[in-house]
Amino acid sequence: MQSFRSCGLSLNTRAVYCINLQGMLDPSWADELGGMQIHHTDQEDQPPVTTLTGELPDQAALAGVLNLVYTLGMPLISVVCLQPVD
Repeated sequence: MQSFRSCGLSLNTRAVYCINLQGMLDPSWADELGGMQIHHTDQEDQPPVTTLTGELPDQAALAGVLNLVYTLGMPLISVVCLQPVD
């Protein structure tokens, strides 16, 4: 089994994340979300999807973003670490 360290992540690793949420989140929330970029996707016959993309300083900041969107009542679709930052 591969450990997190061998793939370049630890709890304090700065990394770029892509977070997909069901629903529409106003771009005015960007500052509260660590400066993440906020984009929307609308597909016919599907609920809208908000994508948050950006660099976060560590996993505590990631947990803070996830807690805020949970508090806002937005269902989480996915969280992907795109790349660790040196």
